[in-house]
Amino acid sequence: MPQPLKNYHRLLDKVDQLCEGITTLLGDALTCHAGCSSCCISISVFPVEAAALIEAAGQLPPEQYQQLKQQLSNPRDGDRCPLLLDYCCLLYRARPIICRTHGLPILITEETGRRVDVCPLNCTGMERIPGGALIDLERLNSLLVSVNVLYLREFGIKLPDRIPLASLGEMLP
Repeated sequence: MPQPLKNYHRLLDKVDQLCEGITTLLGDALTCHAGCSSCCISISVFPVEAAALIEAAGQLPPEQYQQLKQQLSNPRDGDRCPLLLDYCCLLYRARPIICRTHGLPILITEETGRRVDVCPLNCTGMERIPGGALIDLERLNSLLVSVNVLYLREFGIKLPDRIPLASLGEMLP
């Protein structure tokens, strides 16, 4: 029997290992902590990520599931992530890849060259961020796109390219 999210969960494991290594390497230069949600905005996700979020929602205790449905049906701030409640993610363990990398140094490739982006609260005392502490966004996005394409092909699913988090409530049973 096929496991629809197997490849995605493998990718999440690798991303989590990468992020843990960077967090260890940078140590006190990272100020992100539980309840820090300034990076948490309303985004859209790939269908495979939406499926993982819906799967995780279905595993919540009934009262938390109802709280999530309520939160999604009445988002408070247009730009804030609709999964946030009291500055914490209701589906933290299943959060999308971009959310897992928030705040960490990201290597971005542009037409004019490469640049590093990092939360302005992190790495403030560092003159230079070590190469081993950078997440190559282009490479990571390529992997995620590949996993999403495999997911859609394997199950013959026709969905939009991206799904706004705010519309997850419509997809929950």
